[in-house]
Amino acid sequence: MRSELLRIRRKGVAFGWFGLTILFTLMINMVMAQVVGASSASPQAGPGVSFPTLAQWQASDGITAGLSSAASMYGVVTLSFWAIATAGDYSSGLIRLTASAQPDRARLLLGKAGALTLWTAVAATVALVVNLLVAPVAARQAGVDVSAWSDDVVPTLAGAWLNLFFALLVWGVIGLVLALLTRSAAIAISVGVGYVLVVETVITSALDALADWMPGTTLSALAQGGTSDVPYGSALVLGTLYTLLSLGVALVVFKRRDITD
Repeated sequence: MRSELLRIRRKGVAFGWFGLTILFTLMINMVMAQVVGASSASPQAGPGVSFPTLAQWQASDGITAGLSSAASMYGVVTLSFWAIATAGDYSSGLIRLTASAQPDRARLLLGKAGALTLWTAVAATVALVVNLLVAPVAARQAGVDVSAWSDDVVPTLAGAWLNLFFALLVWGVIGLVLALLTRSAAIAISVGVGYVLVVETVITSALDALADWMPGTTLSALAQGGTSDVPYGSALVLGTLYTLLSLGVALVVFKRRDITD
């Protein structure tokens, strides 16, 4: 884990991951000011984005509405950097050296996952801090009443951070297993982005009964603390199952696949 933390802290990774997180936080709050603040009706969601209603934005937990709205965007960023950190071992040939130094491949993989989990926690913290700075500005620009935001601040922020972190962790593990299966960060990222923007939308449109079980819907509900269609408990259980299944597949593939070719 220490080895992976040392490698991942490269400036390009840190600036890219946290920079995109800051950018999406700024963008989603500014868009919410234009889309949500202008109407009391439920705004139409876009690919990978679900906006709150005006009433939800004005509620006591409305200060964190930007985090849940951009959860899928954060998720794709997390998936991408987990995939880059994993597939980069194959493209650089480093995997042969690390496997020689530490023959226990399960420890290698879990060490990488542990280090990336810590970085994901930092990314969730960056998103929360930036959102706290930007959300009041966006609300003031939209003329939204935010007097309720001062109620139960600490539990609201802690809950929002945990929900976002859990959702991002699942996205990251999915990126890890995709990168292990394909040995390509580009393919893993393309699959993740394509799934969020196109595939799940098509599947849920054709098979509405599967909508509440799909990863994108589940993780979006998890980041929001549950929705009317997917309760928080169900989202948490499904997210845990997706994580364990992905880790199981990753461990089996990593331990059995030849890494010398």
